[in-house]
Amino acid sequence: MIFFLVSFFAVYIGMHALVFWGMHPLLSGHRALPTLTWVWMALMILAPLTVRAIDKAGHDLIARAIAWVGYSWMGFVFLAFSFFTFVGLWHLAALFLAHLGAPNLTLHGPVCGLVVLLLALGVGLYGIYEAHNLRVERVLLKTAKLPAGVERLRIAQVSDIHLGLLHREEALASIISQLQELQPDLVVATGDIVDAQIDHLDGMSELWQRLQPPLGKFAVTGNHEFYAGLGQALRFLERSGFTVLRGEVVTAAETITVVGIDDPVGKNQDEANLLTRHQSDLFTLLLKHRPRVNEKAAGLFDLQLSGHAHRGQIFPFNYVTALEYPQQDGLYSLPGGGQLYVSRGTGTWGPPMRVLSPPEITLVEVVPEQP
Repeated sequence: MIFFLVSFFAVYIGMHALVFWGMHPLLSGHRALPTLTWVWMALMILAPLTVRAIDKAGHDLIARAIAWVGYSWMGFVFLAFSFFTFVGLWHLAALFLAHLGAPNLTLHGPVCGLVVLLLALGVGLYGIYEAHNLRVERVLLKTAKLPAGVERLRIAQVSDIHLGLLHREEALASIISQLQELQPDLVVATGDIVDAQIDHLDGMSELWQRLQPPLGKFAVTGNHEFYAGLGQALRFLERSGFTVLRGEVVTAAETITVVGIDDPVGKNQDEANLLTRHQSDLFTLLLKHRPRVNEKAAGLFDLQLSGHAHRGQIFPFNYVTALEYPQQDGLYSLPGGGQLYVSRGTGTWGPPMRVLSPPEITLVEVVPEQP
């Protein structure tokens, strides 16, 4: 955790330094503006720690207000950083070519700085809108493993809601309402349902209890369940009516086999061995937070549902997450049989915005394969 925090703040400070470089031509004609800008940036860099300290002191409203400002700023800075990275690379190339005698084509200047900041602000505001534009992604699968008489099995997946300081009852109520409209037979939660700041979940279990699908609700842990404190995260999920599968296998109403494993932050679990020991003639659903596929488990399940990567959440960060999770959005056929579906996530982490990665509820409809 300490390594993560040190790495995060080192990168975050570097992002601010590049953004300041891009902004500097706008500020250089004013005596106080460069200093005031750095003071503001320093406050925003420390905002995640400030929020945590104020929240622990019991000042919920103040912590939430600072969180909205600090995390929105985080998204804005990332967008500005992305644009200024392009400007910086162009600037270096222009300087090199000018050294060789070419005309000076540098973009770095007050006009460019203003355009980038306005562009980042516009995209950021759109990103806040997109984060609230919850979509239903429908997936149709055919199988020969449904019991006789079952004409359709509807599985609803939520993932990466990050309930906590920012995402509260109003966000969850909207999700529950859409799930009720979909009328799924089974609801699954593939991790990170809670955030690291978990002291704000009173009343949310009652919202989850409104959802009573006939085949039940199943969940697995994500990394944030461990960051939040595994015990209290599990208690919240169980009060909400979820059966949490931690290296376990259940058969729901003799209709579907559901397998769930913990996130590796807790303990690496051998799903191949687990699936081998519990092979079933029924459609087998594997719940696993991270979209990694164990080659040894090939052919031992029909569908793996995962989340975690958010498809980067804010473009172009999806190119970074793709380095670790190349399968991060949608349905993929797997070697050896079976398929993987990766959700973009139902909520947000950090910045309350999404850009070119709208939040989703996934509805998987499994129907009999025609002979």
